[in-house]
Amino acid sequence: MRIIAGSKRGMKLFSPEGMDTRPITDRVKESVFNVLYSKGYPADCIAADLFCGTGSMGLEALSRGAIWTTFIDKDYKAIEILKRNIAKADFVGQSKAVCANILKVGAPPTPEYGPYDLVFVDPPYAMSENSRTGTPISKLMAMIAGQVKENAIVILRTHLHAVAEERYEDLVQIDIRSWGTMMVRFYRKGNKE
Repeated sequence: MRIIAGSKRGMKLFSPEGMDTRPITDRVKESVFNVLYSKGYPADCIAADLFCGTGSMGLEALSRGAIWTTFIDKDYKAIEILKRNIAKADFVGQSKAVCANILKVGAPPTPEYGPYDLVFVDPPYAMSENSRTGTPISKLMAMIAGQVKENAIVILRTHLHAVAEERYEDLVQIDIRSWGTMMVRFYRKGNKE
């Protein structure tokens, strides 16, 4: 895995053994960021990377101009590797790594910058298989809706056949893309485009 564009283009990321973190391919990451660019992101954004693993998406956002990224994962081993990636990229002053249960904390606003403009939500496929009302992911998305700025973008990555809502509270689906076995849904807080 590597950062594919921006100030840290080409930097290889430390990653754990095996594929438990479900790393995103360069092609898919580039496609996701192309969609974000078309909507004016991630330049000057405050971002959060939930279920972050090694931090690939949040680090990519920082490399491409985000001001700040909060990384959250419940796996302390992943957080330790992430901290090495943050240090290697020299983003220590622009980020924070938090070991926490995301389903309980969501994307809590930062003391430094307040609520988020951009949130990546990348839960384990089994957890997101059904993301309809009343499920853990549905409750998480509703929580995030109250933790982001107006017009914020929230990206939910799931398995291709996962079931999700077109709306979670004030988060309205504005785009949906599929690549291989994954589905990426883009939500905006507020008005639909």
